[in-house]
Amino acid sequence: MSQENSSLVELNGVEKNFGAVHALAGVDLRVSAGECVGLVGHNGAGKSTLMNVLAGTLRPDSGSIRFAGSDVTAGYNVSAAHSHGLRCVFQELSLCPNLTVAENLRIMHPSLRGVNWRRRAGALIAGMLDRIFPNHGVAVSDVVGDLAIGRRQMVEIARAFSVTNSPARLVILDEPTSSLDAIRAEQLLKFVRTFVREGGSCVLISHLLGEILSTADRIVVMRDATVVDIRRATEFDRGSLVVAMGSVAEEDHSDSRNGSRRTTGEPVVAAVSGDAPEGPRLQAHPGEIVGLAGLGGHGQSDMLMRIFDAAGRRERDVAVAGRVALVAGDRQNDGVFPLWSITRNISIRSLRRMLGYGLIQPKQEDEFAAKWRKRIGIRTDDMNNNILSLSGGNQQKALFARAFGSDASIMLMDDPMRGVDVGTKQEVYGMIREEAANGRTFIWYTTEMDELRHCDHVYVFRDGGIVADLPRAEMTEQKVLQASFLEEE
Repeated sequence: MSQENSSLVELNGVEKNFGAVHALAGVDLRVSAGECVGLVGHNGAGKSTLMNVLAGTLRPDSGSIRFAGSDVTAGYNVSAAHSHGLRCVFQELSLCPNLTVAENLRIMHPSLRGVNWRRRAGALIAGMLDRIFPNHGVAVSDVVGDLAIGRRQMVEIARAFSVTNSPARLVILDEPTSSLDAIRAEQLLKFVRTFVREGGSCVLISHLLGEILSTADRIVVMRDATVVDIRRATEFDRGSLVVAMGSVAEEDHSDSRNGSRRTTGEPVVAAVSGDAPEGPRLQAHPGEIVGLAGLGGHGQSDMLMRIFDAAGRRERDVAVAGRVALVAGDRQNDGVFPLWSITRNISIRSLRRMLGYGLIQPKQEDEFAAKWRKRIGIRTDDMNNNILSLSGGNQQKALFARAFGSDASIMLMDDPMRGVDVGTKQEVYGMIREEAANGRTFIWYTTEMDELRHCDHVYVFRDGGIVADLPRAEMTEQKVLQASFLEEE
């Protein structure tokens, strides 16, 4: 537990502007040795910008940075932060996709050199993966770009905690569980508490407020580029934390869909799971919200991609009747067009409706983007800015706007709530229910157990196939976990 007089790092009066946008407005932050600080706030509140300043990837316009009482502001950069024992796990993964797991460790730890450096790097990161994520299934010779996003996240985390010639004194974890299933997330948070008990420090950023409340010693709340509340975690509960964040939407704990909407008519999606044509089939009917669950990497995303690829043509094991839109969870690789504006990223799926005399009409495109900016609450001063100017959560909002604004009748969602704040989540949940009531079909893979309660029925995947089909009335966390782990008799 932290002590008031043992500050490891202090940020005082930090300001950062991007043109007319005030990203940080005089922010103070203190992290003590042996402490986990939870950092919360809605998308665009300034959390990631503050962490980039602390990590040395952004220079503050004003303010000071102190490590162990010494002012290190002048010349502070990534190398200086690393020398002070600071490590980062950012929401947007920083691994090199063309390198192996062991080679990616060498990027962060240049002291790994000599004839056998790959062997030493492999042993080091394998040991850390084993410690944090038992039975992780990652080989140090795996090329990172070939790994599923959940396993890439595990490698990123293990790399940050690995130690060579300098200690890991403070680890920044920016949405570290956003790509992990419930079991892996629990393993990580347990390790974080062990790391803190042993004298390490962490800054934990998460939109899953239960993780913050159960893991952090103190909680810092940011809103509109400044800190608005700091208290010990035991002084908050979920409700008071949402209030402090200034949530624009209260969480609906009621049974928002009474019973199952499953029908006996013709499904708009029918797909065989696994390799056996006679095996369990996924079916989705008009107006249904169908959930896909189970441990990450067991075929849920593959199923969504098969449905997406089959749209508009007949396949032997997948039938799709209707236009399809996809909301990707891995926005870096599958979602955003990084060289395009926010407007163009939102409108790309709907450009056919904006043609005049064979040309795209800019006015219609701008009006379309402005409508969705307002409806889904994208925080920006100019929709013509590059998509990467947005925070990760606001980039994800843009992907929702692209899909919801399209003419698709079938919506595929691949764990889409990564990095989305609690207020926006409630708004999106409401939009999903509204669109489903109007006849749209949703097939929704999620690693968040709470999100499954919005579904009419849930398919649980294991080893690439469906092992359970749970109607809404029978869906419980225990049944999902049992199906995820229970071996075939």
